[in-house]
Amino acid sequence: MTVYLDYSATTPVLPEVADLVHNVMLEEYGNAGSRTHEYGLNAKRMVEFARTQVATVVNADKTEVIFTSGATESNNIVILGLREFAEKTNKKHIITSKIEHKAILEPVNYLEQQGFDVTYLDVTPDGQINIEQLKASLRDDTVLVSIMHINNETGVIQPINEICHILSVHNAYFHVDAAQSFGKYPFDLENKRIDFISISGHKIYAPKGVGALIMRRRGYTKSPLVPIYYGGGQEKGLRPGTLATPLVAGLGLACEIATKNSSEWIKEVAVLKYEFTAMITELGAVINGTNTSPYVLNFSIPGINSEAAIVQLKGIIAVSNGSACTSNSYTPSHVLVAMGIDEERINGAIRVSFGACTKKIPYRDIQNQLKKLL
Repeated sequence: MTVYLDYSATTPVLPEVADLVHNVMLEEYGNAGSRTHEYGLNAKRMVEFARTQVATVVNADKTEVIFTSGATESNNIVILGLREFAEKTNKKHIITSKIEHKAILEPVNYLEQQGFDVTYLDVTPDGQINIEQLKASLRDDTVLVSIMHINNETGVIQPINEICHILSVHNAYFHVDAAQSFGKYPFDLENKRIDFISISGHKIYAPKGVGALIMRRRGYTKSPLVPIYYGGGQEKGLRPGTLATPLVAGLGLACEIATKNSSEWIKEVAVLKYEFTAMITELGAVINGTNTSPYVLNFSIPGINSEAAIVQLKGIIAVSNGSACTSNSYTPSHVLVAMGIDEERINGAIRVSFGACTKKIPYRDIQNQLKKLL
């Protein structure tokens, strides 16, 4: 049986989460917006309980959580939802990095086409953003800084607390795409200087199609976001449409489970990553990125093309050679390009990502198959 090692793309749904989703779909099928009968009221209670479960992960208030379809939608709500405020206040400068997910880069690029000024921070060969460049790039008209927590391709952890410190004397809104860290790597996201946090359920053992946006208040001041589409006014008017109560409940339970188990998960995947690194090091592998998440390992083996390796390993392990959102484009990874990695090494880059359900990896079989390509 193939061992799944592509948790950065998506995670399996935990059995208890799947059971809850199934039960809600069949037994508690009310609309949370229908408050004239018990079915709707029960659905509303489940949604509000899930809101608390999500908020608890980063010590936020439940009123600061809105549910979305995932991090991509959350990212768009933040970036495009700030446009009206930015134009009214004449603050049309955005800072992001060259290694962000396309769910950040594409809406930012859209605003750039609409007259916004965007600074794309460089990264070091290790995959870290250039902090000094961030400091130098801040302007009076900077409205938003958007930096991901953990990179989805390399697993490089960005210095979120350091960024928060830099922004402590600036009014720019700070947004963190935490799709790869929320609930699994419980560090830094509790920092109150982070205004917006985007998350996806399917990265944290919940179903696909559900996520959340955490919008922290500044004192008693709410964020100036406006909706990017209309029709119903649900979720504080920012995300209209009937909530998928079963998925929301599943996300809430997944967050509660993660809160209880993240420390143990980190220990377990760290061992797997260490063992996997030792195995590929014997083959001359080069690791792409430093200060990385224990869940992610990106490497290149000189002389081995990633496509050939993935085919060779078919039936043994399931891995990838880049972001699941762009893997069909057959273009070089913009993340690795930004890191200044040469073309041959990029073409050989393989991403292995571990998770709470990973138990046993066939290291010897993997090594033997890769040796055939050398």
